[in-house]
Amino acid sequence: MTTIPDERKKRSRRRRANNEGTVYQRADGKWCGQVYVLITDGTEKRKTVYGKTSDEVRAKIDDLKIKSRRGVPAADRPWKVGEYLDYWLNEVARHSVRRTTFAKYETMVRLYLKPGLGRKKLDRLTVADVQGFLNGRLNGDHAIGTIHAMRNVLSTALTRAMREEILSRNVARLATLPPIEAKRDQPWTAAEARAFLQVARFDPLYPAFVLLLVYGLRRGEALGLRWADVDFDEDQVHIRQQLIRVGTDLHEAPVKTRARKRSLPMVGIVREALEIQRGGQKIRRERAGESWVETGLVFTTKSGRPIEPRNLARSFARIIAAEGLRPIRVHDLRHTAASLLKKLGVAPRDAMEILGHSRIAVTMEIYTHGDEESRQSAIGKVNDLFT
Repeated sequence: MTTIPDERKKRSRRRRANNEGTVYQRADGKWCGQVYVLITDGTEKRKTVYGKTSDEVRAKIDDLKIKSRRGVPAADRPWKVGEYLDYWLNEVARHSVRRTTFAKYETMVRLYLKPGLGRKKLDRLTVADVQGFLNGRLNGDHAIGTIHAMRNVLSTALTRAMREEILSRNVARLATLPPIEAKRDQPWTAAEARAFLQVARFDPLYPAFVLLLVYGLRRGEALGLRWADVDFDEDQVHIRQQLIRVGTDLHEAPVKTRARKRSLPMVGIVREALEIQRGGQKIRRERAGESWVETGLVFTTKSGRPIEPRNLARSFARIIAAEGLRPIRVHDLRHTAASLLKKLGVAPRDAMEILGHSRIAVTMEIYTHGDEESRQSAIGKVNDLFT
């Protein structure tokens, strides 16, 4: 049995004491190196690296040592992308984002990110890997908005990995995609909005349509309105919560931001509509008897349960088709309300608070968006200069 001379043993111990690492060649010819480095739990752990040559392994060891001296820990386990996405979803995202947001994250991870990138090693994921994955979806049948969502979810997860000091950069941010082309229908004019309310007056959801047009409420905000938030004495409507769908269930949830939590004056048409709704709901409650489910919501089904948001959209589309009105989406009623505020000369800051925008830039985007009526007025003024 061959023994190591004392001098060689001393040199070996000195190397380990100085944490220089060791490099050796295995029986299969592959080179291997080991060094103690700082890991994410704050302790030191021996890391093993591999390479085709001793120089390649030594370079990897030197890189680990430099990062360790700078206080940048190495991952305490060899994560794969799919494993880390599962960890991020269940241990981080589930406890920090809304249920609707978590549902979107889970869908993107399960349907796209894990099948496409899940087997790759997390610390070896490159910009080229992500770009190739996204390009493959661009050449398929996926909408550009969905592909942007894939990259955004991956980027959010990788940002968390950077905070945990598992990664040093976020490669998803460096991948590029074509921009999403904003598609927005032309909002209704005041005359079109009046015509709609006139023909919708006897629809059960007429009061909801009034709130959407007068205040520019979001669909979930209107359907989530509670009687406790309607103050007939002080003429105030308080927007505090929204109705959202998570999977197969409807939930009442607080509005997302402080800006969305707002109080609005109860103008005449809104008071009339809410009084109609209050009277109609009283009749429905009496007819339902013991089958009535008390939710405290302003807008309910015949049995008192929340109204499915898609049903409001269906009622809206049905009225438009039956009366031959210019078709727009329910969400475009919000844009219509904003455009009417602009034409009435309401200051952008006031419009921002009415609409519940969190940033004035969002309001200004609507305020600076031209329409046929404003263009015609502008050209008419030019015509007046010459006639």
